[in-house]
Amino acid sequence: MLNWGVIGCGHIANTFADGLACLDSGRLIACASNSMQRAKDWAENQQAQHHINKIYDNYQALVSDPEVQAVYIANTHNFHYESVKLCLQHQKHVLCEKPITLNAKQAAELYSLAQTNKCFLMEAVWTRFLPAIRMLQKALSDNVIGDVLSLRADFSINRMLDESHRLRNKQLAGGALLDLGIYPVSFSFIVFGEAPEKIQSSAVMDTTGVDKRSFYLFEYSDGRTASLSSAYSHVAPCEAIIAGSEGYIKVPQFLGAQEFTVHKEGQEPQTHSFPFSPNENFSFEIQHMHDCVAQGLTQSPILPHNESVQVMQAMDTLRAQWGLHYDGEQ
Repeated sequence: MLNWGVIGCGHIANTFADGLACLDSGRLIACASNSMQRAKDWAENQQAQHHINKIYDNYQALVSDPEVQAVYIANTHNFHYESVKLCLQHQKHVLCEKPITLNAKQAAELYSLAQTNKCFLMEAVWTRFLPAIRMLQKALSDNVIGDVLSLRADFSINRMLDESHRLRNKQLAGGALLDLGIYPVSFSFIVFGEAPEKIQSSAVMDTTGVDKRSFYLFEYSDGRTASLSSAYSHVAPCEAIIAGSEGYIKVPQFLGAQEFTVHKEGQEPQTHSFPFSPNENFSFEIQHMHDCVAQGLTQSPILPHNESVQVMQAMDTLRAQWGLHYDGEQ
């Protein structure tokens, strides 16, 4: 039974708490926010499924608690690096909401520190741990559509947001890429299993200085390609299409995939379903972490440190092409 604490008491922390409540291998005992009232309100809202009796108004107090063994990082992107580092320095296992840091250099530093301190550290990209995605990877390795030649994936939302909203706020490391685009970028690694050899991109920038719509073309050996995009300012189908030499696979709502359909010429489409409830969204990644910690691992075999860094490197390249840099980056 792993004892958890949460840093950052917002919406995504609720999703984590829901997922943990579906498991019997961990329990949530502590939370921390820079506001004591916010932390108290969040803990009170969790009473139906968790007994959080350790409430802190600063992160140092939470990581100093000897009963807390693991910490979920749920604050905004700009604070991830400092928060993860603080946890690792106090020998806590860490699950950090994506993106784990602002850039690849910061991520590599944290993964090295985790190895040195013998702590488990994983980026919380929940898509990678879903049953449908795990079976999709098996289907691709079994060549059910022949050789994979291309991928098309988009994750876009259309929201009327204030300039202070985290998606538009450059001070909070906002922008479509780090918050939304990381899903199609990560999906390209799921499909191709490697980093692209060449990256081309374009972005439409917001008045706040971050990308509100961005488009990425990844090129691999043998002419394979991934056409990816994300936005918080237009509507588009949230789906992924994987094209092969003998057919294609369609994955609706790929970031939270519960099914995929195989289309082959001359055959009826075959849909493979792996349903789960909304409360279980994060359960699969949390249970995977519990299993890894029980085995004494410091990294995930599903999302190893080096692949997490490669995803960050790809996003670093994209932002460099747009001239988008955040305060505090090394």
